[in-house]
Amino acid sequence: MEERLFRFAVNVMKYLKTLPPNIENNVIRYQISKSASSSGANYEEAQAGSSRADFYNKVEIALKAMRESNYWLRMCDALELGDKEMRKA
Repeated sequence: MEERLFRFAVNVMKYLKTLPPNIENNVIRYQISKSASSSGANYEEAQAGSSRADFYNKVEIALKAMRESNYWLRMCDALELGDKEMRKA
């Protein structure tokens, strides 16, 4: 799972480079870069949880970040932003 989340974040960062520079896209770029990278970082941190409850809490935070990433990716798709092929990957 760690590798999949890492690759997801890397692919999102590459996709974000294809967004045209403007104020609106900068907001989207900032939000999705935070949520996409946060999901993997929280999952990594969960692996060293100090308790079962700590582990589950970090995994839940990672899931919330993935849901937020999904929202922003859907927004990019609806607005037809960036590289179309990367949007569908």
